Parts: sequence; C-alpha cells; structure tokens
Amino acid sequence: MWAAAPLLLLLLLLLLLLARLWRRGAVPLEPSGRAVLITGCDSGFGHLLALRLHRLGFTVFAGCLCPGGEGARRLQREAAAGAGRLRVLQLDVTRARDVLAAKELVLSHLPERGFWGLVNNAGISTFGETGWLSMEKYEKFADVNLLGSIRTTLAFLPLLRKYKGRIVFMSSIIAYFTLGNGIYSMTKAAIEKFCDALRLEMKKFGVRVCIIQPGNYARSTKIQPPVSAEEIWNELSEEEKAVYNKEYVQERANFFNSILSEGSANGNEVVDAMVDALTSPAPKARYMVAKLKEKALVFVCALFPTVVMDSVLSYALSK
Repeated sequence: MWAAAPLLLLLLLLLLLLARLWRRGAVPLEPSGRAVLITGCDSGFGHLLALRLHRLGFTVFAGCLCPGGEGARRLQREAAAGAGRLRVLQLDVTRARDVLAAKELVLSHLPERGFWGLVNNAGISTFGETGWLSMEKYEKFADVNLLGSIRTTLAFLPLLRKYKGRIVFMSSIIAYFTLGNGIYSMTKAAIEKFCDALRLEMKKFGVRVCIIQPGNYARSTKIQPPVSAEEIWNELSEEEKAVYNKEYVQERANFFNSILSEGSANGNEVVDAMVDALTSPAPKARYMVAKLKEKALVFVCALFPTVVMDSVLSYALSK
C-alpha cells in the first residue's frame, strides 16, 4: 500500500493541475439578466460586493439592516446611475417577515435570466471569554450568524433550484480555532457544517454552494470594533468578577485589539473570491483568503493532534 503512495500523490497533483488549467480556460458567466441577493450590505464585504456586482452587470438586491444609513445611501446613489439594476431593501435576517418581503421583491423584479445567486454575508462579532457573555448574547449571535443564513437560504432554495444558481456563505478561518472570540467561532463552525450538507444535497439540482473563509480583515469591515476593557468589566457578573480582575480583562482586551489592528484593509481581496464563486464555471467549495501564517494555523489545527494546537494558541495568548 505504501509503495503506491507516491503514485497516488502524483496522480492527485496532476488532477489538481488539470482542474486549474480548465478553470482558467473556461468561459466565465455572463452577468447581464441575472439577479443576486446579498445580505449585510450596510458596510464591509457585502457593501463592496454589491457595488462590484452592479458594475459587472448583475441585477443586485442589496439587503441592509439600516436602509437609511450611510452605506445604504451610497448604494442608492450607485443605483441612480444603474437603470434600476440595484435595489436597496430593508433586511434583518433574524426576522422572517423581512426575509419573505425580500423574496416577494425579488420575485416581482426578476430579470430575464432569473435568480442566480444568494450571498449570506450578514454577521456580527464580539470579544469575550465564555463565561463573560450572557445567554442572551449567545442567542443573538446564533440567530444572526447561523439561523439568519439558514432562514434566508430556505426561503430562496426553490428559486435557486429552478435557475441552477449559486449560494455563497461567509465563514472565517476562525471556524477552525479561536483567540478570544469563541462565540463567533462557534457560529462559523456551524455554518461550515450546514454548508457541507447543503452542498452535497444541492449537487443533483445543479446548485453550487461555496464558502468564503477570510482571515483577519478587521480593518476593512465594521464587524468587530476595538473592544473596551472598561465596558467588558462593567458587564461581568459578580461571579465572574470574583474570578478575574480588571488587569486580566485589560490584558485580554489589549491582546485582541492588537490582533484587530493587524488586520488587512484590502477587503477587495475577499470580494474577488466572492465574485469568482458567483461567476466561475467551476467554483471552489471553499475559498480561503488569508495570510500565510493564518493558513499555517488552519493547517496545524486540521492535521495535528488537538494538544499541539492548544499549545500553539496558549503560547500566543501568553505573549
């Protein structure tokens, strides 16, 4: 068996090379006449993607939590010069009535080639050790990051099956490990498993399911503002205050803020992957858009025993 391993490895590399060459030579999708709905377009990746897809020629339905906010107004200005191909709509993914209203709007304004893509981009993040966060906060994060994506997906599945479209989910490399934001990691890991099931089930209908896994892009989005140790301390229960002290909370806050400050400001790198997922004739199941050291962490987490990854992360937390 081991003697055949080099041959199998060579065959695998050859297949990967052929697949890459085929992807490069294949004809990309024609955007004109195809509709895409994006959630979370107030800022960040969703906002950038809505502008990019509109300029490419797609009909874009941009879901915004605050349709009167600055992000939505910028999209409205873009829409004014786009012959009605960009529509901004109120969309809170935690509210079933908002999702159904979005579906009705899409159905009443479908272009000639129908509904092509759903991008589940809306999400929230926060910092805090497990015991620092209330049950209400866990429920809110699960509702926005996980159930919100599921709620929107279930509503649009009939249309996606009909037009053999694409579903794109925003995950994160944080689905593999956590450094102070376990609540966010939890929801992203759950999204990954939901997508794994959905991708296999939708294959028979010609619907492609893609996951985007960004690294640290905190500086290019508003999903995670800098954290305040004082605010964290004031929200702790008396039981938690008896275990931790202000100095520890301040150290953890400083550590997390230093990570945020190192984030990439070039959100268009992630948007490039999202566009490829929507337009490539052979989209990838997963697009990891991250620095080399972030990919290395994922590699260690996936292939090494848990004790190794725990040692690596514990060392990082101690610095």
